[in-house]
Amino acid sequence: MTMVKAHVFTQELVAGRYRLVDVVHRETNRVCWYGKDVDAQRPYLLTQISLPPDLDGETGLRASARVIRMSETMGRLCPGAVATVVDAVEQDGTLWIVTEWIDGTPLGELLAQQGTFNYVRAARTALEILDVLEAAHGQGITHGELSPGQVFVRDRGSVVVTGFGLAGATLAPRVTAPSYASPEQARDERIGPAADLWALGAMLYTMVEGRPPFRDRDRPEATLKGVDRLPLRSPVHAGPLTTTVLGLLRKNSRERLTRQVVREALTRVVTEDPDTLAAAVPRPGLRGAYAAAVHAAPGWSRRTMAAGTALAVVTVAVAALAATGQLPGLDNSSTESAPRPSASATAPAPGNSTDGRRSTPPASASATASPTSSPTSSATASLSPSAPASASASALPQGFRRYTAAEGFSVALPKGWKRVETSRVGDLSTRVTFGADGDPRTLAITYSTVLGPDPVAVWRDDVEPELAQDAGFKRIGDIKATTYQGYKAADMEWLSEAHGTQVRTFGRGFLLGGGRGFSLRWTTPAADWNDSANRQALDTFLRTFRVTSD
Repeated sequence: MTMVKAHVFTQELVAGRYRLVDVVHRETNRVCWYGKDVDAQRPYLLTQISLPPDLDGETGLRASARVIRMSETMGRLCPGAVATVVDAVEQDGTLWIVTEWIDGTPLGELLAQQGTFNYVRAARTALEILDVLEAAHGQGITHGELSPGQVFVRDRGSVVVTGFGLAGATLAPRVTAPSYASPEQARDERIGPAADLWALGAMLYTMVEGRPPFRDRDRPEATLKGVDRLPLRSPVHAGPLTTTVLGLLRKNSRERLTRQVVREALTRVVTEDPDTLAAAVPRPGLRGAYAAAVHAAPGWSRRTMAAGTALAVVTVAVAALAATGQLPGLDNSSTESAPRPSASATAPAPGNSTDGRRSTPPASASATASPTSSPTSSATASLSPSAPASASASALPQGFRRYTAAEGFSVALPKGWKRVETSRVGDLSTRVTFGADGDPRTLAITYSTVLGPDPVAVWRDDVEPELAQDAGFKRIGDIKATTYQGYKAADMEWLSEAHGTQVRTFGRGFLLGGGRGFSLRWTTPAADWNDSANRQALDTFLRTFRVTSD
């Protein structure tokens, strides 16, 4: 291990027996030392933590006892994966925790020495940390202080977690590494396992990006304020880990990914074919195009809009990516051959049952919505999304024409509409956006080959966290599970702002099975949402959309 020499006097002993030798790692309110027992001449890791100035002696003793007790409990649950505490003492307002020497390097120092991890190594490291957290959470134990300084990586790659029992005992604002604290910790609220999952997401972010999601500022309080209030800077180098990182770093603790979902996502990254995953990693050179073209994010797309004399609105729908986290870098090249669904992706006949489809599509809904009964338009509410396609549904309103795309679908478009943008992400997804000059409305259609099994989860876990960063974002109503042409589907609707204009978007995503699916997204100025022409357009899109075979 590479040590950072600490130019300090080491004549005084900690607890009368431990001599400090070298600094191993520093964090805001925490310093790790390499030290020796002067009697036994054994090496130890000593962690120095500042305690609140008004702490009485009895409270210090309780904190010391809690750290030792937690170490014993976690040692039984995770032998070899949690640091063994041999002593904990309070001395002159400082808590000193003495653990067996760990033959490894703090994760923070390792990143400083070697640079960022590739996503497979990051996922493997996170899985080992998750093993420890699952054991702790199963016993009602929250770490509460997790950070790169509390995770040691052994030379052979396995990890050792330190710091159990510290939560709530450290110097105000009571966290040793504020840039890895959760928003609820930043607000000094009661914490639970979700705080540890946030910290895991923050460490994943740091491993692949080389910096924490929220930077350290001049004062811990300022850092915590940023964690609580500032929007997350979307990761650029996370590749297939992107959706997992974003799902863990949701400000609302109730909306973060569960441990099981995270485990499945990380396991897939570790066990997937390396060549396949390597092709999905964003290339640094694409970053400018990524941001300028679509500011894309995982899930059933993001949308970007440009305002001009005619309010040219471009709605962008990026590939829906599963919570397993396979978000590749955006490639805006229009010269690649588009991925197309196979012949098996055609709309099912009633009675068939394949993958995400229902065996018997339900009967047509007969309810007609009133203008105030539903957040969706009356045209949408009166549709029968569960009914199979029929000949009558193929009839086109006056002024519409059917457009057949090489990407494996067809849809009826208003007169004068055309493709205004096409974006592809390798063989994983294709997005086609339709519109017309001078028309502020757009329709975006995405075909993807890497969807998860739950269309509601795609909207909730992959799309909404990114949309929430947009100005004026507000979801309208609940994300609604439904069926569409016999397939599992979900609808989401929301408001947002672009260049001072409020727009409203309706999105429907549905699964073909085998990881494949489509999404349709319809965006109009919010003030025009209920215009009869807009209701007719949305109704027509949903009625006439077809999956075509190769």
